[in-house]
Amino acid sequence: MTLSRPLVPFHAEPGLEDLQLACTARLVAGVLTLHYSLSGGLAPILLPASSPEPHRRDGLWQSTCFEAFIGQPGQRRYWEINLAPNGDWNLYVLSDYRKDLQPELAVRELPFSLHRRHSDPANPQTLDQFELALSLDLGGLLKADDPLELSATAVLEHRDIGCSYWAWLHSGPEADFHRRDSFLAL
Repeated sequence: MTLSRPLVPFHAEPGLEDLQLACTARLVAGVLTLHYSLSGGLAPILLPASSPEPHRRDGLWQSTCFEAFIGQPGQRRYWEINLAPNGDWNLYVLSDYRKDLQPELAVRELPFSLHRRHSDPANPQTLDQFELALSLDLGGLLKADDPLELSATAVLEHRDIGCSYWAWLHSGPEADFHRRDSFLAL
């Protein structure tokens, strides 16, 4: 199963109108693949350089961070994936809506790839596109044939306006990535 959709900001603020963000999610034989593509006027978006040694870190959502929330239909437990543009990451498990946030210890590393495309490779200010791809074997978390619900989300930190909150679907009166009614069947 594949789902590909644009992410939209919760508030369409000036300074965000030139940005395009999309995510394609694919689930095949228990392996979840996510591909985020961010393009447009990227100069004011904080996208730190890749770290030589990425680590599991807390608080990644306080700046630019690509995220996904996954769960099973009818189940309260769900997982939160955080992927930072510098390569840092985290995977949390929650027992219910925003409850008992804990690192998912069944996953010890979460390698993902980052690609930056520049119109002028000699000038880092000419970043035209940023891509992030993750392939996660869910075998340690779920059975391979279990149905899955997913919400693709992102926090984009803009130098002038701060953080904006992007998702496939915003279903509530405020930006809240944990709302299960924003998860889509995959």
